[in-house]
Amino acid sequence: MQGSGLPSKVCRKPIKHLGLKPRMTVGELLAEMEGAGFGAGRLARAVEIYEEMVRSGALILLGLAGAMVPAGMKKVIVEMIRRRMVHIIVSTGANMVHDLLEAFGGAHYKGALTVDDRQLYKWQIDRIYDVYVPEEYFKGFFDEPLLKIFGEIVGEIGGETLSSADLLREIGGRVEDENSIVGNAFKYGVPIFVPAIQDSCIGLLLWEAQAKYGQKPPTIDVVKELDQFFSAVKGAEKLGALIVGGGVPKNYIFQAAFELKKPYDYVIQITMDRPEPGGLSGATLEEAVSWGKVGEKARKVQVISDATICLPLLVAAVMERLEG
Repeated sequence: MQGSGLPSKVCRKPIKHLGLKPRMTVGELLAEMEGAGFGAGRLARAVEIYEEMVRSGALILLGLAGAMVPAGMKKVIVEMIRRRMVHIIVSTGANMVHDLLEAFGGAHYKGALTVDDRQLYKWQIDRIYDVYVPEEYFKGFFDEPLLKIFGEIVGEIGGETLSSADLLREIGGRVEDENSIVGNAFKYGVPIFVPAIQDSCIGLLLWEAQAKYGQKPPTIDVVKELDQFFSAVKGAEKLGALIVGGGVPKNYIFQAAFELKKPYDYVIQITMDRPEPGGLSGATLEEAVSWGKVGEKARKVQVISDATICLPLLVAAVMERLEG
């Protein structure tokens, strides 16, 4: 408006209030959020960036931290794999543990946050916030079937060393559950790197197989793993990352850009962590520019929110756009 005194460079786009209507699709709702501020506007921006990431032909890496599988996000990840919306997964070991536990017949149960954990301990029920998993499931639906698979792998490859991606591929080829992340990653050729695999029940079982059962487990070679990971990233013309949570998966994804001098062109992070303590999980994507991990002109957004809310909305909206 002439004569208003408003700086035209910063006051160009008025806030648009969300308009709701019956039977809106997820994509329509996210489109309405584009004109909003705060978290709604950032999530809408994430949809735009993720859609462009997929359409551009970028190599897309998914960082998966937090208890996403116990919380019910497994089929969201599987849909991303099937639709080629992710090409490489870097995960905590725990998410793959819980995926395999369900693939071999186990389950997670809705529980309560306010509970006597001493009583749960007596009942041998493990709690993940408001999700329960019986301790006996880890033995019957994880330890026993995975020990059998370890034996098969050693019988087939002998003393050959593996990367974590090799190990998850070998396991995935033996998973029959059509809703398994590990099984679908094998089927669609998506490698799963678990750089801190020893910090999980998979790693513990590798140790237990040798220490308790006298069974030689597969040996994980971290140098071989880095070589595979860097080789997979090196040839990409464009790089994109969708990072759920932070931790080791976020750093592992970013260190490829740092080592190869190949900054990411697209980055989305969904996290609840804050930057003030200096930890990587809450570090801003702008900070990553200073390291050369994210490009100066990269399309990027950090959504400060619960990933169990934002991830399904993000993926569903992009699926809708890609099909439209």
